[in-house]
Amino acid sequence: MAAAATGPVKSPRDDEIEDGDPREGRMGFLEHLDELRTRIIRSCIAIAAGMAVAFFFVDRIADFVLAPTIRALPDGATLVFLRPGEGFSFDLDIALIGGLILAAPFVTYQVWRFVAPGLYAREKKFVVPIVLLAAVGTLAGAAFSHYVLYPAMMAFFRSFDSPRIRFTPRLEDTFDLYKNLLIGMVAVFQIPTLVFFLAKVRLVTARFLWRQIKYAVLISFIVAAVLTPSADPWNQTMFAAPMIALYVISIGLAWLVGPKADGAAARGSDVKLPLVAAATILKFRR
Repeated sequence: MAAAATGPVKSPRDDEIEDGDPREGRMGFLEHLDELRTRIIRSCIAIAAGMAVAFFFVDRIADFVLAPTIRALPDGATLVFLRPGEGFSFDLDIALIGGLILAAPFVTYQVWRFVAPGLYAREKKFVVPIVLLAAVGTLAGAAFSHYVLYPAMMAFFRSFDSPRIRFTPRLEDTFDLYKNLLIGMVAVFQIPTLVFFLAKVRLVTARFLWRQIKYAVLISFIVAAVLTPSADPWNQTMFAAPMIALYVISIGLAWLVGPKADGAAARGSDVKLPLVAAATILKFRR
């Protein structure tokens, strides 16, 4: 009777909607598909326009990308290409990379416009730091790959050059190696961004990450051993050090942004991520 007299009980999320939250204008499934199609088309047009602009500077961009390779070549040696269209494909790939970089801010804005209507006001506060962390991680990972990792690998490959065996690498092979290392390092440098998100949704805590640091060090050296062609422990340590440093930085980040709770609550949150993973595995096994 008292509940009927006072009206239905409202949750804080209902108050957010009544206070002008964008989620109040809900769209149907087909409207979501149409919105997604519009955002994808606009992003593709922006990337195509960026490629057209980058194509005018393709020689300068190619010189920058190939500079570590050229420095690693023996005196008098040059890059070679064997297939007739290999050089043209390289220029198109360079233009695509330039177009993606130029269009990245606009594409990010389109993603935000598509996702924003589905977020509550308090959830939108996470977007700006996540985007900033992702951008910084992308630039740092690309710089580490271009200036440290890739030149060291090419220097190692050059060490096999001899009067009997001439080191004249193929253009497509070296560029594929460059791209793979670049993508791998960009992904590795997103560790702080991932930890920031997981800490915000209370799936991990600084305490949990600190307890797993021994496994993080082991995995970092395994990845370094795979990426490093040399068996020299010094080179492997040089490549594993940034990964370990990023993990330690992530621990501090999780401590800063994570919820401050008492010891019992913190211990409970430490096991939340393993429980979620176990529940997901059991669900798929069924």
